[in-house]
Amino acid sequence: MTILMCADPLNPRRVDEHFAREAESVRALGGSVALIDHDALQQGDAAMAVHRVPRDLGTVWYRGWMMTSVQYTALASVLGARGVTMAVPPDGYQKAHELPGWYDTFAGVTPTSVWLPTRPGTPPGKDRLAQLVRPLPKGPAIVKDYVKSRKHEWDEACFVPDVTDVDRLHAVVSRLVELQGDSLAGGIVVREFETYEGGEARVWWVDGEPVLAGPHPDTPEVRPRPLTETIAPCVRSLGCRFITTDLARRADGTWRVVETGDGQVSDLPAGAEPADLYLSFPIR
Repeated sequence: MTILMCADPLNPRRVDEHFAREAESVRALGGSVALIDHDALQQGDAAMAVHRVPRDLGTVWYRGWMMTSVQYTALASVLGARGVTMAVPPDGYQKAHELPGWYDTFAGVTPTSVWLPTRPGTPPGKDRLAQLVRPLPKGPAIVKDYVKSRKHEWDEACFVPDVTDVDRLHAVVSRLVELQGDSLAGGIVVREFETYEGGEARVWWVDGEPVLAGPHPDTPEVRPRPLTETIAPCVRSLGCRFITTDLARRADGTWRVVETGDGQVSDLPAGAEPADLYLSFPIR
């Protein structure tokens, strides 16, 4: 088992401190760690990003900082030229990482959502937004891009009390686009708002099987016990090798998918044992 991880920007021969505990677990299990330069990848120099990765490693898994789908594709390409194959191919990464890739598969177990490709710095006009949200039920909604929300700026860049209030919707979308800047991922998503109880849980899936469940990294002290029976068929239908699902229990007791992500760039909560995750990885 070989895991690609991000190098420490101040000491490129050492794993980034955020992933150091995971690297220790990989090595303790008999695996190996290879380092990439995440900063170089973000700057568009994929070849430089992998110059420390040994050639002919075969199949590898990635565990590190988030990257765009374009950056991931570039990474997979330059690694392929070195005889290294990503266990998760670029189309699988994009499918799990961006909401439009996974939404249709999970439509029955996640809030109703609509989306619109959007360039950074250019929010959609009011008329276009009014047309976009017509399929949504009246009432509250949240706004995000294809990957992330601005939930820490809840009132100004995330929550819309009434989706039919186009002026308010436009203001929130515009603020989101402004705050995301060049980091806006893909476009704008508007999702029906649901009320949940008991906090969120993160479930990790490898090749369609749940291998680890625990609290959401934002609330490691809250430890709900999610039911995955209705979620599992969706995960298997999606067909991605390594994903996470953030689950929460709606007020009526139904477990819902709040978010889906690629497991390679999903954070472990504080207190989780990395070995419990890495023991589930196929050796090849």
